[in-house]
Amino acid sequence: MGIFAIAIPEKHSGRRLADVFSRRVSNTIKTHIIMIELNVYKNTDSTSAQYGKAYARVDYKEMFDVPKLAKHMAEHNTPFSEGTIRGILTDMVKCIRHLTLDGNCVKIENLAIFKASVEGNACSRYGVMKASIGNKTTRVNGQNVETGNAVKNVKLLAQSTGTYTRDELNKDAVLAWTKKAQELIDADKAAMAAAAGGNG
Repeated sequence: MGIFAIAIPEKHSGRRLADVFSRRVSNTIKTHIIMIELNVYKNTDSTSAQYGKAYARVDYKEMFDVPKLAKHMAEHNTPFSEGTIRGILTDMVKCIRHLTLDGNCVKIENLAIFKASVEGNACSRYGVMKASIGNKTTRVNGQNVETGNAVKNVKLLAQSTGTYTRDELNKDAVLAWTKKAQELIDADKAAMAAAAGGNG
């Protein structure tokens, strides 16, 4: 695993580095209304108990990968260049992968706790289990034979923490309809009002 080294001025070292980023980002956010825009849709699964029900879902604006995130952070008047930030983020991703695959949990305060988890196979008994990944059974001479693979898949979990817990997000999130969603809602309200008037 590669190591990214950078010389940071003493006044920006350690905790100071995080403080600078936090303050700069906060100052920039004040000039922009942060909101989650929602679209509406109906359940079209005729076999579902919720068939025909209306739901809201997030209308995502864009995807921020590491290079784009680094560019975004560099525009927050930080003393660190886009390249420096990108290098730090790239190495952070590599280190999180290395540490989680070594059986550790990695906590990024006020974001998430990252950890590896497994989807297990239902083995018939302890004695047949192997510490391996694969299907539960395999075909041998036309018969399903238990492989003993204890694990079907390894996956990464990200558990929200700090200001990213559900309760905190519920308090801070600002919601708004997209233009398309608002038009659908207004049209349906008008139809409801017309139907109510006709029934009256």
